[in-house]
Amino acid sequence: MIKNISIVFALLLSITVNAQTTTTKKTKMNTKLETATFANGCFWCTEAIFQRLKGVEKVESGYTGGDLKNPTYKDITTGTTGHAEVIQIKFDNTVISFEELLDVFFSTHNPTTLNRQGYDVGTQYRSGIFYHSETQKIISEAYIKALTEAKVFEDPIVTEVTKIDIFYKAEDYHQNYYNNNKTQGYCMAVINPKLDKFIKKFKGKLKK
Repeated sequence: MIKNISIVFALLLSITVNAQTTTTKKTKMNTKLETATFANGCFWCTEAIFQRLKGVEKVESGYTGGDLKNPTYKDITTGTTGHAEVIQIKFDNTVISFEELLDVFFSTHNPTTLNRQGYDVGTQYRSGIFYHSETQKIISEAYIKALTEAKVFEDPIVTEVTKIDIFYKAEDYHQNYYNNNKTQGYCMAVINPKLDKFIKKFKGKLKK
């Protein structure tokens, strides 16, 4: 599965390379960082993964996708707010592209399980890409189409592609959670194995 995802990523990268080159030239003149927002299970896990990528300048855990204003973690755990646990990433696309972030996204969770990642169950754990531009939307939809046509996954991909609305930053104790709580049971049992697999696959893209 991982090998096939890499092949799909390479194909998409070749298709978008010209557009990416143009964007890169503009970004070198204007160093404003880009933003990406992903939902792929518990944000403690996803934050720990994306923090380690070169070009990722900031990762914040939070909530989006629902109607409840100013939700708390307690609200989210009910599974009735419509919000998903997400991470919002600030990245330098002269170092890492949105396509490369998608490669990591689809390689580090199961995008075929509806409202669930492992033992974490509920709409708050759904798979989703909350796009910040029409370009991100087009790239995301093309990526999912390519994965589907390549039959990378046995089951249909259920990842939603939705325009970002309001991002609500999670409570302070959720920020940088893994790095501050490495000996906590969930971190050792769930996050550590995910990180190990991620590090082996993406070792060339990691911060030193």
